[in-house]
Amino acid sequence: MTFPRRAARPGCVGVLAGGVTLLELLIVLMIIGMIAAIAIPTFSGSVSTTALKSAAREVAAGLRLARGQAITQRAEAMLELDVAARAFRVPPDPRVHALPPGIDLKLFTAQRDLVNDKVGAIRFFPDGGSNGGRITLAAGERKYDVDVDWLTGRVAILE
Repeated sequence: MTFPRRAARPGCVGVLAGGVTLLELLIVLMIIGMIAAIAIPTFSGSVSTTALKSAAREVAAGLRLARGQAITQRAEAMLELDVAARAFRVPPDPRVHALPPGIDLKLFTAQRDLVNDKVGAIRFFPDGGSNGGRITLAAGERKYDVDVDWLTGRVAILE
């Protein structure tokens, strides 16, 4: 069985034989505008979730390094954090580890390890213990807490 062919109007090709109305075009443009309004702030000028998590892991690795130094050298070791510069170091290593711009840092530690309101440290003891503390890394609504248990010196990243 064959179906009769419909004759196309002159100047029309295939499925778009009826054309696109102005209303349909406006609806499509409105949908594209709403998607752009949601997507553009997500990608511009903010720290990605991956970069924030990577920075939290880098800080945790620095804390674990300081704890390892304290245990192996049988002497106190520390991680020094400069909140204003968004950087840390593990003495005696002179290298400074910079964190990405756009990340807000907060340091909670023992009073004796605060140099000033922008610089402080988390200290580890030869038995692996610590003075304890928390470093919070945040970007907008997202944040990671890097906790150091005072008794065991265990370092954990909390979302």
